[in-house]
Amino acid sequence: MKLLFYRYGSICEPDIIAGFQELGLEVSELTEEISNKSVSPQECIHLVSNFLLEHPMDFVFTVNFYPSISEVCNIFHIPYLCWIVDSPVMELYTASVQNPWNRIFLFDRCIYQEISPLNPDCVFYLPLATNVAQKDNLIRSKSQRQLDTFHANVSFIGSLYTEKCAYDRLSKDVSPYLTGYLNGLMEAQLKVYGYYFVEEILPDSIVDEFVDHFQYFYSLPGKNFLTNRTTLAQLYIGTKITVMERDRLMHRLSEHFPITIYTGSDTSAYPKLINKGLAKSQTEMPLIFHESDINLNITAKSIRSGLPLRVWDILGSGGFCLTNYQADLPELLQIGEHLDIYSSFDELEEKIHYYLDHPDIRKEIAQNGYDIVKSQHTYPIRLEQMLSLAYHQ
Repeated sequence: MKLLFYRYGSICEPDIIAGFQELGLEVSELTEEISNKSVSPQECIHLVSNFLLEHPMDFVFTVNFYPSISEVCNIFHIPYLCWIVDSPVMELYTASVQNPWNRIFLFDRCIYQEISPLNPDCVFYLPLATNVAQKDNLIRSKSQRQLDTFHANVSFIGSLYTEKCAYDRLSKDVSPYLTGYLNGLMEAQLKVYGYYFVEEILPDSIVDEFVDHFQYFYSLPGKNFLTNRTTLAQLYIGTKITVMERDRLMHRLSEHFPITIYTGSDTSAYPKLINKGLAKSQTEMPLIFHESDINLNITAKSIRSGLPLRVWDILGSGGFCLTNYQADLPELLQIGEHLDIYSSFDELEEKIHYYLDHPDIRKEIAQNGYDIVKSQHTYPIRLEQMLSLAYHQ
């Protein structure tokens, strides 16, 4: 089979390409958007259409959903496969999601349950995966001295979102009731893991006042299924809660443990945090995961039930993962056997103490996590599942 992979530079794209190739598929790439982030939907349509006219393909593939590519594939009568790896992906609420040539794969079961009724035969649940072989090869290529440079007691790779929290653009002249309601709502959600309830309990009056006092509130052009309530809950409040959670955790944990963070975010507010800057996804992240005693996963709140890529990459690197609870987790991995979880700040602090003091238990869990990911959750395995769902309904 031949596929066209339209790329924009997601960190998982090289691993997905390697997975397709391992299955024997021939991959062609369009990479304009990797270097030119201003590619318009019209230019995207032009690029994909011209390529398909000259190079017949069995299907087109993207990471996340492109309405413009969906429309092209609908015209060409060629399957459009896309794997959603981020959240929120607002394009999922466009009318294009209903096109019959779509094959949309969602890593978050809650989002799947929301989107699948819009196109029941063409939307599927598919968790993320990892490239164990690439990580093994990288780790084996390093000397112990090189590996030791990446050692940390507790590490976290990711953004603090402080530099990209759109919620903070809310006008200051809103009513005290709006401020109080949203602050109370976010404080309540911060205490709950495994269930994101924000959207369910936003009153129309709160949504309307927020929109009225927020310049350039996000909207989709053309026919779509996106409501202001969904946008507020997922795009704005979800990100703000993530900022609050990561801020408080970094303050609290760095006072008690040597915490190493790899991020481009400003960490000057946390004087005891060890910030080593951005980590290279292909050549450094696996080494960090492998050499850290404890790898933290703090899932963005907009990921309502699924496991983010960070969890799979930690386990696939042979690292020990301590993550917040997510509702999809028990059907994919065994808590306490493949990784461990926390469901409160207090529990997280207690478990960091415990696992730093019990290296043998920590290493056994890390090995179990690596073994199950290598046998059940690699890209070739997941992509084979994807193709089976796409072509054998």
